[in-house]
Amino acid sequence: MPDNSAGSTESSRNTGGSRSTGSTARPSRRTVLAATAGVTASLTVGVPGYAAERDDRHLHALLSRMTLEEKVGQLFVMRVYGHSATAPDQADIDANLSEIGVRTAAELIAKYRVGGIIYFAWAHNTRDPHQIAELSNGIQAASLEQPRGLPVLISTDQEHGIVCRVGKPATLLPGAMAVGAGGSRADARTLGRISGAELRAIGIRQDYSPVADVNVNPANPVIGVRSFGADPHAVAGLVTAEVKGYRAAGVAATAKHFPGHGDTAVDSHFGFPVITHSRELWQELDAVPFRAAIRADIDSIMTAHIMVPALDDSGDPATLSHPIVTGILRGELGYDGVVVTDALTMEGVRTKYGDDRVPVLALKAGVDQLLDPPSLDVAWNAVLDAVRGGELTEARLDESILRVLRLKAKLGLFERPYVSRAGVDRVVGTAAHLATADRIAERTTTLLVNEGRVLPLSRRTHPRVLVVGADPASPSGTTGPPTGVLAAALTELGFTAKALSTGTAPSAAVVAQAVAAAGDADAVVVGTYNVTGAGGQRTLVEQLLATGKPVVAIAVRNPYDIAQLPAVKAYLATYSWTDVELRAAARVIAGHVAPHGKLPVPVPRAGDPAQVLYPIGHGLTY
Repeated sequence: MPDNSAGSTESSRNTGGSRSTGSTARPSRRTVLAATAGVTASLTVGVPGYAAERDDRHLHALLSRMTLEEKVGQLFVMRVYGHSATAPDQADIDANLSEIGVRTAAELIAKYRVGGIIYFAWAHNTRDPHQIAELSNGIQAASLEQPRGLPVLISTDQEHGIVCRVGKPATLLPGAMAVGAGGSRADARTLGRISGAELRAIGIRQDYSPVADVNVNPANPVIGVRSFGADPHAVAGLVTAEVKGYRAAGVAATAKHFPGHGDTAVDSHFGFPVITHSRELWQELDAVPFRAAIRADIDSIMTAHIMVPALDDSGDPATLSHPIVTGILRGELGYDGVVVTDALTMEGVRTKYGDDRVPVLALKAGVDQLLDPPSLDVAWNAVLDAVRGGELTEARLDESILRVLRLKAKLGLFERPYVSRAGVDRVVGTAAHLATADRIAERTTTLLVNEGRVLPLSRRTHPRVLVVGADPASPSGTTGPPTGVLAAALTELGFTAKALSTGTAPSAAVVAQAVAAAGDADAVVVGTYNVTGAGGQRTLVEQLLATGKPVVAIAVRNPYDIAQLPAVKAYLATYSWTDVELRAAARVIAGHVAPHGKLPVPVPRAGDPAQVLYPIGHGLTY
């Protein structure tokens, strides 16, 4: 999904917020059942909330009563600002009026009858679990109270690792590449089950995860550690396992970004990537995890805003490509589930066509859900006009709406659209879930080099530890800073640790400050983040090494950092800078657990990417 825009899945606009403890008024269950026109009479709900049978006759009956305007609305999944469906803060009301022309989520639903809403931290949707649950209930109430009201499919990007919309006190688990380093399908399935259970408890029934892209380009600026790795079959196994975990929890998983975003040096949020793989290479590499997801009965697949000339030489992005979406995904791969676009705010889908053409062309290509257009009014009216003008048929809309209705029925939304505070307390951020996250993380930490057996550090011989390095922003707005988390974790393990944030581009003065502080330490731990050949981070590490003190480096994002710092004698990779992974790294440093992770991607030599410095599967232990 998106990255740094209002429709972005990996958005950097993270915010915290105050805790809401009020309750949400909602219609009675009898009212809800009446509003859905008897559909639930034909849907028997099984474990856990999935409909055991889906009777299309009743879904067709629902469809037959919808106006054309209501049908158009059901195709959209939209952002909305605010922590409440009816009483957001004034700043969020202003943002909604500016971007959407409504004040609240309830007004959005009343005006456009949207079929889905996506949550973002920067939109102030995800302050805390109880508030999120109340927002979800308010959204469902607003929709079900409409004439011919339908439940809303609420979604988010909860990939874990570096993309998380719901933060603490919910359970935050290792990200995909960390799980790839652990290599355990059981852990991937457990991740899906825990994440799914907690999302469902707060009213989110569709997660835009797992990432099924095979990351074979170390310079990939948008996927990277969001991928399970560079081996398509290993990625496929972990995708399948995570999908099964989400299904067990009653949440729709979404494999993304079809037909594969793993080999690009361009971020589709800001540009239009071109994938130059041949058709044969695509079949052997990119397609493998998506085939596996389809075999695992994936509920939804997200398209990518990328050009793949070998699959469609028209110059259109895959999201707007009939040969790719209908010809390959639906035809060759046999997928008949929900297809959702990546965010329509992204530059990759807006380069060739205007915002009024994109949603129409996406539907003509074969997608079902139109995610987060820049202007909902423009997009909604464009689809409406396309039907009235004959470019799109109403039957084509019905095809997609039925897929979405079937998914809502499968997820139990017609029977159980609401969640409860008790359910939140029972499921979200439990001690058992948090402990499991810690154990999974311990199996992912990767020791890349340990010359002279620098690790593990002993608190007896090296009691004073200085922790320096980059402190990137928390993906969820609720964790970090990394240097502080590492220092606190090492202190808990018996060291006397001090944190000094030096940033991603330390100046000469900051480097000098860190070197001076190292004089009072017995060992130094430094967190690196996307190190370049001539940057301040490299200078920092080199000058710390020159002190003669033992230096332990941790690549807190991409494991490729080690290629830029060959003189480091002890290097760990955590694949993310969130608390759960950093605490696990601290336990490895202290020798409380042995490192078990293995590289899920090869690390090329600096300056000669054709040469492999460390291969897939490399990882030391003690």
